[in-house]
Amino acid sequence: MRDVVITGIGIVSCAGEGLDAHLAALSGTPSTDSETFAPHPVHRATALEWDRQIPKKSDQRQMEAWQRLGCYAAGLALDSAGAKDDAGLKSRMQLIVSAGGGERDYAVDGQILTGLRTAGDPGVFLNERLMGDLRPTLFLAQLSNLLAGNISIVHGVTGGSRTFMGEESSGVDAIRIARQRIASGQDDIFLVGGAYNAERPDVLLIYEMGGFLWKKPYRPVWSRPAEGGGMILGSAASFLVLEARDHAQQRGARPLAALAGVASDRSRRQPGSVERALRGLSGQLQGKPDVVISGATGVQGITEEEQAALKDIAPGAALYATGDVIGHAMEAQAPAGVALAAGLIAEAKANDALVTSIGHWRGEGALRLTKA
Repeated sequence: MRDVVITGIGIVSCAGEGLDAHLAALSGTPSTDSETFAPHPVHRATALEWDRQIPKKSDQRQMEAWQRLGCYAAGLALDSAGAKDDAGLKSRMQLIVSAGGGERDYAVDGQILTGLRTAGDPGVFLNERLMGDLRPTLFLAQLSNLLAGNISIVHGVTGGSRTFMGEESSGVDAIRIARQRIASGQDDIFLVGGAYNAERPDVLLIYEMGGFLWKKPYRPVWSRPAEGGGMILGSAASFLVLEARDHAQQRGARPLAALAGVASDRSRRQPGSVERALRGLSGQLQGKPDVVISGATGVQGITEEEQAALKDIAPGAALYATGDVIGHAMEAQAPAGVALAAGLIAEAKANDALVTSIGHWRGEGALRLTKA
């Protein structure tokens, strides 16, 4: 089995653009918007100069916000890995994206729902309005794999492409599959990551109906359960370039960290199940982490269980929560955690890192990084 290393990182969020900005944000308080979607605070993405990574205005216009964030972060990762201008390398580069559903045209949705109230034949009315009012590009933008398509078009990554759906677990499994394929010799290099736009009334409605959202002024992740718990969503994207160590050496790329292992599970959520799952996953990964990057949500119950497990799994380790840096970014949560852990290792601030990703509803994941 070949060693798998991380040679490129691209990340954008409320903390800014690039790895340095996010490492600096580990010790600060994230930027929070408490007004736009009140009473729900949201960590809004920083303003970006889209032209720097998505040169064509026509490409920018046809993408939804989450696609622009993902495409931008993918470009940053390629730059970081020294692969941006190597067309031959990108023609062999595999791509895995973790993504949710597309975005809505709220004006059209409102017009259709209003018209349905008085329509003589609601079925005919609905079909006619859907066919006539939705832009073709909007309808296609609701296909999750369009982010991968845009990355291929804009950045020229034309190897095999896969898109995983499934909220937090999709990010873990995207990294897991990429690592396994490289380690087994099936492929040499992958671009893998996810993107999420939290600035959407529809997703806030969905998670509020499930009782998952925090509705008070900002509090750190670990302190929220005592006040009822809840997650603060964040707009973010993170992409990683993973490759075999020997492949990186051949092209002169500097490894930032080694991806030593990835483990995932999907337990039946009952009291104690998250703690048991995390202990089991960390046991598969072995190691003695000196830093933990947790994807904890702040949701009551599962957050306390993770905290209890980590006290035994990584006693004395420095503990950070991605939710306190970028907010909870669903599909992008695990890639962002790996990016932060790799950055700490690259700067010699950690030797062995554990990254956790406990889904707000289902799915548990753990990843281990070591010095390259």
